[in-house]
Amino acid sequence: MFQYIFSSQPPQRIIFYFLIAIPGLSVNAYAARPFVTDDARLTTEGSCQVETWTRSYKSSLETWALPACNPMGNLEFTVGGGRAYFDAVATPTSTDYVYQAKTLFRKLDQHTTGIGLAVGMVHHPSIQVGPNQHGNQYAFIPISIPLNEDRLIMHLNPGILRDKASQETRKTWGIGFEFNATLRWMLIAESFGDTSTGSYWQSGVRFAIIPNLLQVDTTTGKKYSGNSESQWISFGLRFTPSSIF
Repeated sequence: MFQYIFSSQPPQRIIFYFLIAIPGLSVNAYAARPFVTDDARLTTEGSCQVETWTRSYKSSLETWALPACNPMGNLEFTVGGGRAYFDAVATPTSTDYVYQAKTLFRKLDQHTTGIGLAVGMVHHPSIQVGPNQHGNQYAFIPISIPLNEDRLIMHLNPGILRDKASQETRKTWGIGFEFNATLRWMLIAESFGDTSTGSYWQSGVRFAIIPNLLQVDTTTGKKYSGNSESQWISFGLRFTPSSIF
């Protein structure tokens, strides 16, 4: 039975099934890896993508996976989750679940700024100090501005979130830059945060093993006013087939 299923599927679909079956992985519901700041792009119509990564802090480790699908053309659904493991024996493992929908009002191209809307929810936000605290219910406007004929793109994320635990409504923000250095190499830098937990920065690189299909990345980041406990390093993988359905 399994031999028939896999022999009858195109290679891209087999890789997709394999990635979403990996246990213990999870993710943030934001931009294309390795960004936290979201972009005004959607998964290709009729397809899905998977982003997975591991983020390591001084005294904890997180694993994330975020599948996203676009079955109708201008509405992308993301459902994923993450798990944090702590060195302290007394601190239990923490699990997050992320649900998000995103649409575009104007598509991004070489000469046009992309604008959209994303709304979502984080169920049981992680107690890990860091960007995973962006929950519980949120909405933001992804804006992507092409510069230098699309070789450099700036992303902006004005937004708002409602924290159920504290009953706080917070303003959120993000600004990021991606620079396509070559066909395979991309440099990224960003800053993001909210009016309660503070501001963070992150920078790193993405490498396309197979352009427009399979990429890996690594980043490092830290809270601006934080100590070494708030610093992280991450390693991720992104799989973006042109067709799944």
